[in-house]
Amino acid sequence: MNASEQRKYPIGIQTFSKIREGNYLYIDKTELIYRIAHSDSNYMFLSRPRRFGKSLLISTLQCYFEGRRELFDGLAIDRLETEWTAYPVLRFDMSLGKWMDQERLNRYLHDCLNDNETRLGIHSDYHPEDTNIRLKNLIQQAYRKYNRQVVVLIDEYDAPLLDVVHEDRDLPVLRNVMRNFYSPLKACDPYLRFVFLTGITKFSQLSIFSELNNIQNISMLPEYAAICGITQEEMEVQMSPDLDVLAARQKRNREETLQRLKTYYDGYHFTWPSPDIYNPFSLLNAFSDGRLNSYWFGSGTPTYLIEMLSKYHVIPQEIGGRWVATSAFDAPTERMTSITPLLYQSGYITIKDYDELADLYYLDLPNKEVRIGLMESLLDGYVGRERDEAVTTVAFLSRAIIQDKMDEALRLLRTFLSTVPYCDNTDYEGHYQQMLYVIFSLMGKFVDVEIRTPRGRVDLVIRTSTKLYVVELKLNQSAEAAMEQIDLKEYPERFALCGLPIVKVAINFDSERHTIADWKIG
Repeated sequence: MNASEQRKYPIGIQTFSKIREGNYLYIDKTELIYRIAHSDSNYMFLSRPRRFGKSLLISTLQCYFEGRRELFDGLAIDRLETEWTAYPVLRFDMSLGKWMDQERLNRYLHDCLNDNETRLGIHSDYHPEDTNIRLKNLIQQAYRKYNRQVVVLIDEYDAPLLDVVHEDRDLPVLRNVMRNFYSPLKACDPYLRFVFLTGITKFSQLSIFSELNNIQNISMLPEYAAICGITQEEMEVQMSPDLDVLAARQKRNREETLQRLKTYYDGYHFTWPSPDIYNPFSLLNAFSDGRLNSYWFGSGTPTYLIEMLSKYHVIPQEIGGRWVATSAFDAPTERMTSITPLLYQSGYITIKDYDELADLYYLDLPNKEVRIGLMESLLDGYVGRERDEAVTTVAFLSRAIIQDKMDEALRLLRTFLSTVPYCDNTDYEGHYQQMLYVIFSLMGKFVDVEIRTPRGRVDLVIRTSTKLYVVELKLNQSAEAAMEQIDLKEYPERFALCGLPIVKVAINFDSERHTIADWKIG
């Protein structure tokens, strides 16, 4: 593979056999598949955000347990497995069971059971109304027909409940439907070789497996940290030719390309210690398109997330950057008192560090793609109908800064802010801090921006190819006071090793006039 060639990338393909037979890129996870299949536990659960490869993992497990050795030729598991025993496999995809009432959900479960009966060639004139009885019968019939224990794979087990997880009326009803359906998994233990579930919320959080108390949650086990997603090593080794092709298309060298990919799509950790995990959906799309964009964030409208941020009164500066106990982000979702579990399980914040002595995890936004995507979603709440002009202004601001015209950039910003409408319930000091935080964050799409927020203030560092700007914001004071703050914090000394000339930018915001009052550059 040379710089003029491009590999086939499995964008949106979640079927292992299709990837292998179609000669698409496959990041070899089969050594971990073998470890899972031969572990001491026969019941396992894995939680990962959407589009992180959970469905592909389920599909790979299905092909493995069906004994389809030809699909694994040349992969790690081919040298590990010697028996390749074929088991009857029941596979249930619950991702289509969303937005359903009790009756429709029951019909959907019966349809899933019918699909499995047809695939395994199991026919019965008796179709009980209760899904749990039908599942029990199916497991026992498959066991007798194939004279083998049965494998049960359940993808997105919690999908039918996620949309009602905070509703007092619908959640108990739909939860009972799912609890009833899954109930045979314990009673049928003698007939089962292996049970594997994936989802977003931890299985105990939705209280639908109260009887099945032997499920091993592998979501935060270090040995399975890389089971979904793509690690730095996997990208540099298994995608080495692809990196050269992308670098050529980007007109950059390999190291620059690696750094940009890392900034945009890396940064996920689902345990600690953990290798750096790249978002696979965004990474593969970037290689396919030859450019970096907000693929993962743009693939799902986070309307619900934005509503929840408002419900829990979470301001943009507080979305990440905090030390928490495990219970804070692994809490029962239906009874959560903060938005942290939802943000973590959905992939909007991730583990960035761990303090062993205090037993605390540091959670923060994983990368540039998520930060910019979140801020774009929040922008409407601060600029209303001026959204398009705000996006354009950010681009012009960034261009001026790249051209070392900071004074021009601040004039543009002042002019734009004076046109933004406001209402009484947003006419307070914190609102303008939040608005500037969102605007500055969006500049990160064009220039390197690092934002620090001690006690809610905006501390901003902007890096161009020629300068490092250190920005301090004051409200209803003066640019002089902001400049004194920069000198007090000894910013120039702190950033001396960056190798770029440091420019101090002091900004004073007037909350009465709703725009920048004055600034100093020095």
